[in-house]
Amino acid sequence: MKLVVTIVQDKDSNRLSNAFIESDIRATKLSSTGGFLRSGNTTFLIGIEDERVEEVLGIIKEVSKKRSEYVTPSVNVDSPIEATSTYPIEVEVGGATVFVLPVEQFLHF
Repeated sequence: MKLVVTIVQDKDSNRLSNAFIESDIRATKLSSTGGFLRSGNTTFLIGIEDERVEEVLGIIKEVSKKRSEYVTPSVNVDSPIEATSTYPIEVEVGGATVFVLPVEQFLHF
């Protein structure tokens, strides 16, 4: 048994949730917040049998695609004005951060 912890952007969460449902994979969905872009994320907790871990990872990889977006960096009030940029910069967003952890005991009541 494994615990798959998956963090995706909110934009990808509904498609991922639907893909889990279609594949009969139970997942707990939690709201979370990212650090760099300060944007909304969704964290999924999935308790799954060892044999199905690759299936789960395949679904995550298929649904959570990386893409480029332009964001305006936040201004640091401690920096000199010349050192700050208010022009949008291109950053890579999306994709997924996934942790696969061993589970000592899994109970479902």
